[in-house]
Amino acid sequence: MKKVAIEKKVLSENDKLAVKIREQLTGRGVLSLNFVSSPGSGKTSLLEKTLAAIGDQLNIALIAGDVQTENDANRLIEAGGKSVLPIVTGGSCHLDAKMISKVLPGINIDELDLLIIENVGNLVCPASYDLGEDMKIALVSTTEGHDKPLKYPGMFRRSSVMVINKIDLLGTSDFDVEEVKKNARQINANLKFFETSCRTGEGLQNWFHWLIDTVKTKKDRL
Repeated sequence: MKKVAIEKKVLSENDKLAVKIREQLTGRGVLSLNFVSSPGSGKTSLLEKTLAAIGDQLNIALIAGDVQTENDANRLIEAGGKSVLPIVTGGSCHLDAKMISKVLPGINIDELDLLIIENVGNLVCPASYDLGEDMKIALVSTTEGHDKPLKYPGMFRRSSVMVINKIDLLGTSDFDVEEVKKNARQINANLKFFETSCRTGEGLQNWFHWLIDTVKTKKDRL
């Protein structure tokens, strides 16, 4: 019972901070996205392609979370990221709202269109932590099992979009795109799907157009 009480207190404090972050961003019409996946699904690769394609159309800031290194942050800077802030958790398996609130002052949100948070590679702990985002974007890759949504229902229940990445590798394993969608819909019938390949570029234009349109919709609500 004591352990449960402590966990509830931690999440309650996290949620209060997340509300403040969301109010800050929403008040300026900034769209905020929390990217979540297992390690190796291709979050950083997708973000590199996104920066290269629409970085001159949108003012994008990125917060890159990692357990021990700043490798992902460095990759995003090399890909053209003008505002990239790393968070090294030192062993923690997720980002939390306190971490985000500490680095947010380093971003000029008054001129921002889109804030992307690349979470630590993990489909368990990040599901419980609100970072003040508008939506979670869950990635799976065709090198994983198509039962992933059933194994980690909490994450897919809380996500708004699911990106099925590495579709250029379809056929090299038993991964079934329609099966993973069916499994995901059992958890969350409202999920929006994208199928992408960062190697061939397949499906990326649909992803870019959706991002631009979603940013515009958020701005128009001001």
